[in-house]
Amino acid sequence: MTNQTTEKKGTPAHLTENSLLQPAIQAWRFYLNDQGRSPHTVKAFIADLNLLDTFLPPDQTLGEISLKDLESFTNWLENDRGVPCSPKSLSRRITSLKSFFRWLQNSAVLLVDPADKLVQRSVSSPLPDVLSPEEIEKSLAVARELREAEQPDARPYTLIKLLLETAIKKGECQSIVLNHLSLEDPEKAYVFIRYTNPRYRYKERKIPLSKDWVESFNEYANQYEPEERLFPWTPRRLEYILEDLTEAASLEKRISFDMCRWTSVLQDLVDGLEPEKIRQKLGVSKIQFREVRQKLRKLALQQGSTISEDSGEA
Repeated sequence: MTNQTTEKKGTPAHLTENSLLQPAIQAWRFYLNDQGRSPHTVKAFIADLNLLDTFLPPDQTLGEISLKDLESFTNWLENDRGVPCSPKSLSRRITSLKSFFRWLQNSAVLLVDPADKLVQRSVSSPLPDVLSPEEIEKSLAVARELREAEQPDARPYTLIKLLLETAIKKGECQSIVLNHLSLEDPEKAYVFIRYTNPRYRYKERKIPLSKDWVESFNEYANQYEPEERLFPWTPRRLEYILEDLTEAASLEKRISFDMCRWTSVLQDLVDGLEPEKIRQKLGVSKIQFREVRQKLRKLALQQGSTISEDSGEA
């Protein structure tokens, strides 16, 4: 059995507490890939563990790694390595350590998880940019003019209206195919956000669509005749459409997918939509939604909006 072999359930049968760190890192790489983790995540996690491997003595075994070693490692990253380590990077690297050693314990390689009591460093990211009610109306008005022009183009309105109604991500928008739309009854229309990777099935959801959007879509479909995907263009091309709307509406902010996503759920919060329904609309976990709710509350207060007291609870 080689160091790259794992049992069917991902248990690294060739590893013991007397194994060195590097074989364990390579086994974890295969485990993460088997779990369908994104290549970016796998690359980052493995790079973090390789840093630990360079920090520890080359002959130190898995069973000899202690909480004190890991605390010394994070202190070295933060203060003594000589390479800047942002709070966000440090937080991710601690997450990598915790995930790796938890996996070793769950796989019965280690009896005790040395990273269990390693203190996580929480990082508060800045508030996202959102459109004000006036900027929303300006953007929609410009898109509506294009839709009603002498040579009508319903695509900009169909795109931005969809984003503002559904709060979907760029990748989710790009993945919508026509049979994900239920438009037979315009009063009960919805889009089904689906994922091909079973790991992300929890993100799947049905989001209502307005009668106005259905009418715009019908005009757009007659003009562009999409055959499979709702928007058969590259993500960059769709970004250009939003940028053109930004310029036409004379906005100082640049309209983006992320901006529309946050604007959509901020409006939901201000309108009194239940937080749980906002979470379901976004397709995020309850843990992820804690920070989202706090940010939405701050954004609402920043805009001078009145919201219920329980809307910002973590």
